[in-house]
Amino acid sequence: MYGLAIIDIIAILLYFIIVLGMGYYSSLRIKNQEDYFLGGRRFGKLVQTFAAFGQATSVENAVGMTVIVFRNGLAGVLQSVSGIFYMPLYWITAVWYRRLRTITLGDFFEERFNSKGIAAFYAVVSAIFFMMIIGLGFMAMTKTVTAITEKPTTELTTSQLAQREKAIELENLENTDIRLLSDSDKERMKELRLLEPKKEYSYINEMFLMWLVALIVVLYAGFGGLEAAFLNDTLQGILILLLSILLVPFAYDKIETLFNVDGMKGVIEVARSKLPESAFELWGSPQLTDFTWYYLVVLTITIFINISTQANQLTTCGSAKDDYTARFGFTSGIFLKRIASLLWGITAILLIVLYSDLISNPDYLWGKATRDLLGPLNIGLVGLMIACLLAALMSTATALMITASSLLTHNLVRPLFPGKSEKTYLNIGKTNGFLIMLGAVASAMWFDNIFQMLKILWEFNIIIAAGFWLGMKWRRANRKAVWVSAISTAMLFFILQLIIPMFPGVKTNKYLAKTVEPKEIVSEYKARKVDVQDRINEIQLWEDLNEKGVINTPRPIQLVEGEVFSKKYITEERSIFWSKGIKYNNEGEVYGSGLLSLELVALDAIGFNLSKNDHAYNETLRLLIRSIWPFFILILISICTKPESKERLDRFYVKLKTPSLADRKEDERQLNISYQNPNRYDYKKMFPKSNWEFEKFEKLDIKGLLYFSLGGALILGILYILSYLGK
Repeated sequence: MYGLAIIDIIAILLYFIIVLGMGYYSSLRIKNQEDYFLGGRRFGKLVQTFAAFGQATSVENAVGMTVIVFRNGLAGVLQSVSGIFYMPLYWITAVWYRRLRTITLGDFFEERFNSKGIAAFYAVVSAIFFMMIIGLGFMAMTKTVTAITEKPTTELTTSQLAQREKAIELENLENTDIRLLSDSDKERMKELRLLEPKKEYSYINEMFLMWLVALIVVLYAGFGGLEAAFLNDTLQGILILLLSILLVPFAYDKIETLFNVDGMKGVIEVARSKLPESAFELWGSPQLTDFTWYYLVVLTITIFINISTQANQLTTCGSAKDDYTARFGFTSGIFLKRIASLLWGITAILLIVLYSDLISNPDYLWGKATRDLLGPLNIGLVGLMIACLLAALMSTATALMITASSLLTHNLVRPLFPGKSEKTYLNIGKTNGFLIMLGAVASAMWFDNIFQMLKILWEFNIIIAAGFWLGMKWRRANRKAVWVSAISTAMLFFILQLIIPMFPGVKTNKYLAKTVEPKEIVSEYKARKVDVQDRINEIQLWEDLNEKGVINTPRPIQLVEGEVFSKKYITEERSIFWSKGIKYNNEGEVYGSGLLSLELVALDAIGFNLSKNDHAYNETLRLLIRSIWPFFILILISICTKPESKERLDRFYVKLKTPSLADRKEDERQLNISYQNPNRYDYKKMFPKSNWEFEKFEKLDIKGLLYFSLGGALILGILYILSYLGK
């Protein structure tokens, strides 16, 4: 049934029944907005840990890891665990969100800048962001589940078989050196690219699956609120950890059997023979165009700046019962994610060793492996894997849906329609949750692949990031500066880049179709079996070209395994300005697809010839401009305009320094003492008599920073060991 065994379907149905049951139980405990959106602020360390882990970990993390590693080797794993470099800082920032004592992070902007407008703007920006994150999870989940339930060719219809044959024909043409193709072959390849024929077909329709999961999320989280989400996160966190290791022993065993090796040493030797040495370079290699060391450094900084602005940070930390629970639960949950990411990286390497010759689209790699490795056992493991994938998606989707719903309800609807009853606002919140899921499905349909969507999400929150960071720690930041910074950033880097391509002639403009010039890079490696086979293929290609008389270079020399050789790489001619690259339209014209990078267009137009740069270098420049601009504008405007009211700033910052307590009455009493004496905690200031509100580190701060730094060093050390063993 649907390409699954009965026992697999039973495992999936059992998961859904448990999830819906938790949602119903939680719905009985909801009395007001705080109960619905923050679970009554009653969660302890265990629930907080799994809540942070669950919302930070979705299906695209595991599936996306295989995509990134397929394209970039271990450098892709390093990118995914790069959060270890800023993870210890969560030990500090988690306390900020709890001490705000607000329902949403939008309330922070209203309170700090005395502006309901900025809070509403933040709510809309965050809601769009969360729609895209949930949409990314939908995309990863559906691609994987449809790959698991792929139809065999014997069950395809006549039209599907015809499509499949065209897809295979296109694949063969694209894998053939362009110099060997006749003019008719080239025309045929262009024609097939426009048709975009489909190769894989599933028993399950992708759209139906998206809507089914969206409906279940709305049912259990829409009615049960954050408590339902967090209770499920505890269950789903366990399933996500199971997902992280489920394929490893089976992939390991198949490599041993398939390649007739024994033990870890044998598996490592197979990986060395199947993958080039460059795949094990942590800081990238000439053929790994997405992740160079300088791009990774800038990307890591950008992600940390942006991720701290996400409203779900407050949802998680703000629902903790006190300061220590917030910081311990959140940081340990994120640390758990880094461990899971490392496990996904190891799984990805094993899967690439097994299936890289069989699958051209890495989006389907996890699904293919699940069907091939777990299916033959027929003991429900395929159903368990699907349940794990759904858990990974739904744990994130529920937390983000409720966070976005709370923002829209509390910071957009409430100011526009004040004075309504708690029941009315709760019903509006549930309706908003449904709308968020609609937007998530729509965003999943807009992007071509997982990697494109990831890159947009890494950068999106830069719109409001400067307002958050400088609002938290710099007294001079004011509402005018936040408005100018946020609107100019949104216009320059997102809205205009989406709208301008809609004008006639923009997408087909020849100047905007510029690509980076291909470069020849020479690196030295020790020959492996894969290198020897590649050289045999090069020799065969040379002979074919020589027979046609279209080559004048010397015949490549046969390689011997173990000898040092020089390998030439020709970098890709990738689009400079378009986020989704260059494509062909129905008239066969070249056109740009996706967002138009105006910052790079401007740089190129004023004399920086970006076609001479590496693609990663241009991407680094783009990230730097996007990250610096909002902070520069906010600081500039703040200096030139009046600061906010001193009385309100004193009240805000003393609250931020007053520890939050589990005893609600005592917490309120301590707050009142602080309000009466705004200078109560001035002795904690790191820079006395300045406008900067950084606090001195206490013993607990230092211990947490040290422990989680050591944990990050351990993960990085394991990654370096993998790199060493691979090379």
